[in-house]
Amino acid sequence: MPHPATRLKSFSESVIRGMTRLANQYGSINLAQGFPDFNPPQELLAALHRAADGMNHQYAVTWGAPRFRQALAKKITRFSGLPVDPDKHLVVTCGSTEAMMVAMMTACNPGDKVIVFSPFYENYAADAILSGAEPIFVPLSPPEFKYDSEALRKAFEQKPKAIIICNPSNPSGKVFTREELMEIATLAEKHDTFVITDEVYEHIVYAPHKHVSFATLPGMFERTITCNSLSKTYSITGWRLGYVMASAEVIAQARKVHDFLTVGAAAPLQEAAVVGLEFPDSYYEGLLKEYSLKRDLFLDYIAKTGLPYTEPQGAYYVLVDISSLGFARDTEAAEWMTREIGVTGVPGSSFFREPVNHLIRFHFAKQEETLRAAGERLLKLTKRR
Repeated sequence: MPHPATRLKSFSESVIRGMTRLANQYGSINLAQGFPDFNPPQELLAALHRAADGMNHQYAVTWGAPRFRQALAKKITRFSGLPVDPDKHLVVTCGSTEAMMVAMMTACNPGDKVIVFSPFYENYAADAILSGAEPIFVPLSPPEFKYDSEALRKAFEQKPKAIIICNPSNPSGKVFTREELMEIATLAEKHDTFVITDEVYEHIVYAPHKHVSFATLPGMFERTITCNSLSKTYSITGWRLGYVMASAEVIAQARKVHDFLTVGAAAPLQEAAVVGLEFPDSYYEGLLKEYSLKRDLFLDYIAKTGLPYTEPQGAYYVLVDISSLGFARDTEAAEWMTREIGVTGVPGSSFFREPVNHLIRFHFAKQEETLRAAGERLLKLTKRR
């Protein structure tokens, strides 16, 4: 019998989704996979009903329904100031997961190198391998998860074709400063490197931190491939609506990749999501206020357990240090918590290139009552310490 491709041996199935299955098995509160346990705004649900009753059930334009792209371009311009052309600068994808794959396959040839900051969202390493690229890992040092400028410079000297930046970052919650992004921009220009950004948490950034979209930096639009989605901003992770934004020259190639990966995103969902893209600024202000309250509530419980943690600057994840619980590996700790405590997180080792086995990632995109229930269960950890 023939053997499957050897490149598949170098990574596993998603640890995050695996922890969700374990949570379901034990009836545990799932703070592993980052999706809400509450519905999206009522206006979106009403729009979904209208779209379902309308004539939106056949293929949309491959790279995105015109009405959706027009609304998306206006929303991006409103928040970034970039003059985005809906017909030249956008490809609508099946979530940001496809967007990242499209970006990687558009930017990289087999054998190219790609800089990845560690810790990283687990898909990035797999995306590089599936694209035939070789990751160069640059560590981010806690608690603020800053990179070492000399290490980054040496990584760029290896002539990478691209660098991946998750900003705000999953899993660390880091928000890159403008100064850090400008340093990366200078190196990217010097070494003629693409910058692939994942900005899905752009509207979940806690004061005093500010999100800076890399494409808005001077001279960077032409070399930036921005990946984003509607999943987190509008609490519609199951709708799988993402996009790639780049220069017209890059998008012309990205459309080819997207076309033969998935053909197109769901037409009725694109129609319904237009309503969300047209929400007023007050929606985004309310979103941030809501997540700020959730963060404070959940971190207060973590603090009461006595376990050290890193306060997230953005996104809705927190890395918790479980060294004092006495487990040899974080995978063992995460599975024990699921069975015995009834709260499920993600072993931190799945996000690091380095041998890190003392962290668990929890997310707090849940209703207040869910976070309180999870927090009360986590307080049982004080008895084990």
